[in-house]
Order: sequence, then C-alpha cells, then structure tokens
Amino acid sequence: MNETHSLLEPFPQKEPIPASKQEGEAAEPVRIFRWRTLLQLDVASADWDILVLSTCLKLLLFPAYRSTDFEVHRNWLAITHSLPISRWYYDTTSEWTLDYPPFFAYFEKLLSIPAYFIDSKIVDLQNLNYDAWSVVVYQRITVIVTELVLAIVLQRFIREAADPSVQRIISVSLFLHPGLLIVDHIHFQYNGFMFGILLWSILMARNGNKLASGFLFAILLNFKHIYMYLAPAYFVYLLRSFCLSPTGALQPTKFLSLANAVIIVFLASLGPFILMGQLPQLLSRLFPFTRGLNHAYWAPNAWALVTAADRVLLKVAQRFGIEVLAINEAGVASTSRGLVGDTVFAVIPNVKPIHTFIITIVFQAIFLTKLWRLPSYKSFVTALTLCGYTSFMFGWHVHEKAILLVLVPLSLLAAENNAFFRTFMIASVAGIFSLFPLLFTPAETLVKIVYSILWALLVFEPLQRKVYEFPTSLPFVIIDVLEKVYLAGFVVLQIFVTLFPLFTQRSAVSTTYADTVNKTVHCGTDGASPCGVVGADVTSGSASGLEFLPLMLTSIYCAVGLVWAFIRLSVLYLKQSEDGIWT
Repeated sequence: MNETHSLLEPFPQKEPIPASKQEGEAAEPVRIFRWRTLLQLDVASADWDILVLSTCLKLLLFPAYRSTDFEVHRNWLAITHSLPISRWYYDTTSEWTLDYPPFFAYFEKLLSIPAYFIDSKIVDLQNLNYDAWSVVVYQRITVIVTELVLAIVLQRFIREAADPSVQRIISVSLFLHPGLLIVDHIHFQYNGFMFGILLWSILMARNGNKLASGFLFAILLNFKHIYMYLAPAYFVYLLRSFCLSPTGALQPTKFLSLANAVIIVFLASLGPFILMGQLPQLLSRLFPFTRGLNHAYWAPNAWALVTAADRVLLKVAQRFGIEVLAINEAGVASTSRGLVGDTVFAVIPNVKPIHTFIITIVFQAIFLTKLWRLPSYKSFVTALTLCGYTSFMFGWHVHEKAILLVLVPLSLLAAENNAFFRTFMIASVAGIFSLFPLLFTPAETLVKIVYSILWALLVFEPLQRKVYEFPTSLPFVIIDVLEKVYLAGFVVLQIFVTLFPLFTQRSAVSTTYADTVNKTVHCGTDGASPCGVVGADVTSGSASGLEFLPLMLTSIYCAVGLVWAFIRLSVLYLKQSEDGIWT
C-alpha cells in the first residue's frame, strides 16, 4: 500500500494515557460513551454539500415505488401506538405482524407519537394499507432523519483517521451507498440507522474503547437480530483483547464490566416480556422455522449456484436419459417455480437446515481461530466481515438484502491494498446489482442504474489510484483479466434483463418478474420472518417457462462474483502474518 499508515489501525493518541488511567483500570471508572466527543464534528463544506444534495435526491424519491415493507412499518406504528405492550407480539390484525426485537418496537413506538399528531389514521390499527400522502411523507422523512446517526459516525471516522482524505472517500461511499438508497429510501427500511450503530460500535473498537463497542453491539442486536451473524466475531474479539491479558489470564474487572453492560441492555429490551411470561411468544415471532433453503428470488450465494447446478443436471438427465442421475419427481416441480417454501432438488441431495448450520459454523470457526490468535483491530474488522459473509454464503433462506451486512464492513477494508480493493470492487458491483430486482418498475430502473454508476465512478477511481499495483506474474495477470471481463459482463446482463420482456410473446413475463419480487409475503432482511408463496408455476400452460429467467440469471451471475470475492477475502485474511502485516 502506498500510504504510510493503515486506515484500519487505531488513530494516534494526541496525548499519552497514564498507566493508572488506562482502559478498564480501577483507578478510573470506565466511561462507555462520550456524547460531546461524538457530536464534535469538523464537517468540511464538501461534506455539507453531499448531505444536502443526497437529502434533496431522497426527497425527490418520495413518490417512488414502495414495497410491502412500507405497510409493514406503518402497521408496526399502529401496533405499538394502539395496543399495550403485552399485546404487541400477539396481534394478528394484519398479516404484517411485529417480528423484530423489542428495541425496534420501542423505536416504532417513539415514531408513532408524532405520527398520531400528523395524521391519526397512520396509527389506526384497523386502517390497513393506508397510503395517504401524509403517511408517505412522514415515513420517508423518518428514514432520512434517523440515517443521520450514520452520517455522524462516518464523520467521526474521517476526523480520527490516519489518512482523512482516503477515509472521506470511504465514508462518503457508505453514506451514499446504492444499497442503502435502494433498500431504505425506495424499497423502504431503516438499515442506514442501524448500520450507523454498527459502525459506531466498530469506531469504538478502533479507538480502543472496547466496552463501548460491546455495549453498542448489544443494543444493535436488540434492534435487529440479523446482526447475530456478526456476533461470533464480537465475542471472540472482546473476550480475547479486552477480557484476557496478553498472557491469557482472565481480567475479572473487565470481564464483569462487559458482562454487566450486555446484561443491562438485554434486560432493558427483554425484561418487560420476561416479567409478563411472553419470552417464548416473542422468540417464536423472531425465529419462525417454516422457510425453505432459498428465497423466491435466490440470494446470490453458494446455494444459488447449487440450485442452478441441480437444474442443469435435471435437464441433462431428462434429455439424455442418464440412469445414474436419479430424478426426484418432487424436485422437478420445486425447481421450476418461484416459491418461498421448501426447496427440493431434483438430482442433487437435498440440503437441510442442519447442513447449512454446520457449514456456516465450520467456516466461521476457521476465521475466528485466526482472530483469537491475532486480536488486532484490523483482524477484527476482517473477521467480522467474513462472519457476515459466511452466513450470507451458506445460511438457510438468506434474503438478498442481507448482502449489506457484507458490503458495509468490507468498505472499511477497501483501501488496505490492491488485493483488498479488488475484492471490495467485485463484491460491491455484484452485491449492488443483486439488489436491482427489488426495484422492477420502469420509473426506478433509470434511477438505480445511473445512481449506481455515478457512485462507482466516485468511489472506485480515486481508491484505485491510491492502491493500484500492476500484476507481477502470469497467473495474476490472468486473474486480473478475468475479473475485468466479469465486471464488464454486468453491462450485458443489464441489457438482457431490460430487453427480455420486450422480445417475449407473452405479457406474463414482465408480470411474473414483478410479482416474484413485489408479491413476496414479508420476509425481513434477517431472513427470519414468515414467507408465503409467490410467482407462478412455469411448467403450467399459463406461462412460458422462461418467466423466472431474468431473476435466475441475475442471481447466478452475481453469485459467481460474490463467491469469488468470498474466496479472495478468506485467503487474504488467512495469509495475514502474526505481526499484522498483510502478506
């Protein structure tokens, strides 16, 4: 890397800290937060311009497409405002039942208070599918306002970085990330707010305040349980670097401080429901186990490639009558439909939840072993990213929106060196493109394409100038060329996806393509929400058999890039030497 300091190393202390006052010592109580420090922002005029311009764009997108998640969150406003807390996780007035942890329910309760004064119909529990302009404006504004948590934390990253100029590029890339624009400001969710908490936790780890880091992550878990994917990395890192001394001896004061901080958070979240005897009901909402291996639109992970391979083997077996390939008739129907249910393979042995769990645990254990041996901040961020990546690659019924759990922390690694940058670029392009089917209507097509291209130009070009290294051997030259060809292939794929409906003879193609995404019964980004049946049986006479093709090709092509980026990042991390230098 051309820069003198690594962007991932803790920023230099302006004044040495006396030994008697180091973190965790009894001489001074551990202070988890320094709110005034967090809010002391040295914001450049360019950053203000970015904030204003991005906000204007988000305001212009108010009339844009809204997914069923918009009604989900409106209904949650109504539930938390209209019902006592004892009925929050029991209400079934709407099919969009409350299925996020209590902190998010408290968050919705807070948002419901001004909503009632703006328009009381917003929080009317019986007023299902209410879509007046008042509710649209209010809910869109709440996303913009709560996303300021992300903006403030990213400013702190800039101010305290070893190289503020490069960190500014990374921070801007996260605040303007196309994934957040698509999922939050159009499709509709609150990921920017929660990723702000995640990055705040990571910032505390970078600054050496590991108690605050663990406290914030515990808060985040009680906002959205999908972040459990990252929990193993936090557990190992905080235990090894905070609770244990360099010799491996347990430090009781620090261990108890961290344990008490986490317990306090969980008691504040779950305590009322424990006292009411509702914990089993709450957990049943958070963790329903009635989902299949794949979402209707396959998340671009390892199982998408396995499912595609099963389809290919099925066609080969049917065409050539290969007896060695036994065909499961139940799998013939399953693999030909866009269903959210059990995925039954026609040729390949079926995958069960226990299989995905074991594979995920094995891969995570490899990375966590490395983190245990090398508990530095840089190692933590990489292991954290890989824990999320492993869960995305091999998890059960993963939603495509979960790719943000990979792309956000991976951005912090983008400027480490050329290898990390290329990994970041491939994963970002494939991951962002995999979110495009969430916005299937013509009005948003141009927005998502143009915005993503401008973002890529703004981020990739200046970062590449900082870290670019010419391939030094023939194998690396070949890899470099193949990666460039792969990235160029997204242009061809987008042209195909755009033109495909125009060249088909049946209008059902575009309808099914939209329905596959739009009519999916609510499946939260945590992949833990109940799902229903979508799509059409493409083997029936009412459809052409090719209706799922654009989604399938998108999923498979993006999966190739994301699997390759996963392999790249895994190798880079496992090759890291004990002194923290990337080899």
